[in-house]
Amino acid sequence: MKYLVRDGVKLYYDIDGKGSPPIVFVHGWTCNHTYFAPQQKYFGKRHRVVSVDLRGHGKSDKPEQQYSIAGFADDLAWMCAELGLKKPVVVGHSMGGMVALELAASHPDVPGAIVTCDSPVVVPAQLATNMGATLEQFRKRNWRPAHRAFIADALFIPTDDAKRKERILKDMTSAPDHVTIGCFEAIAAADTEGAARKCKVPFLNILAASPLCDVERLRELCPAAVVGQTVGAGHFHQLEVPDQVNGMIERFLRLSNLK
Repeated sequence: MKYLVRDGVKLYYDIDGKGSPPIVFVHGWTCNHTYFAPQQKYFGKRHRVVSVDLRGHGKSDKPEQQYSIAGFADDLAWMCAELGLKKPVVVGHSMGGMVALELAASHPDVPGAIVTCDSPVVVPAQLATNMGATLEQFRKRNWRPAHRAFIADALFIPTDDAKRKERILKDMTSAPDHVTIGCFEAIAAADTEGAARKCKVPFLNILAASPLCDVERLRELCPAAVVGQTVGAGHFHQLEVPDQVNGMIERFLRLSNLK
């Protein structure tokens, strides 16, 4: 297994392929590096590709600490330097997209471009309200049933693959309590609008069937952002319709002169 150690915390990564620009894949809340497996396989034929497990997730250590989107971005910037990744395209799903955007804002010299996959990079007002109510449920003593119901109801559509949905539910509901709640608090607390305003690198935002992003507000904050949307897939569209996601990323790299 491949690990880097930062501040005593082991951070796992999977690396493959050759070619520039390198591409770094960042999973979402209580997921892991395998959630970009179709993209790693596809782009690994022409690019150096790295899939990470954020601290608290997957094969990385899970310290009992305060988690934050900025902290994840700091880890990612450090890992890119340690691995010698020059101007990588950073592709993040959900919470991972927030990390990619924060990386572009707080470490502007690191990424060459970012891609966010159904990520709440600019949270709509109704979603912010719903997240606040959900967080209150998570702080109750018997919170796990509400947690499972939130994932099952909010992150899938009827046409999504049923077996994949069950596997994802199993993964996300088996994360440690302190990671599950701590990272949800980090998502709710993140200054996504501030990060969007500071983003100066090429930026592709790929929406799913029920977008988690206020697109109009994003365009006000970051006029250069390119927006696409997949067809017939819920929140985990990079797994559900990988050809659509891969095609949009491929085209984005070409139009941004990153290929």
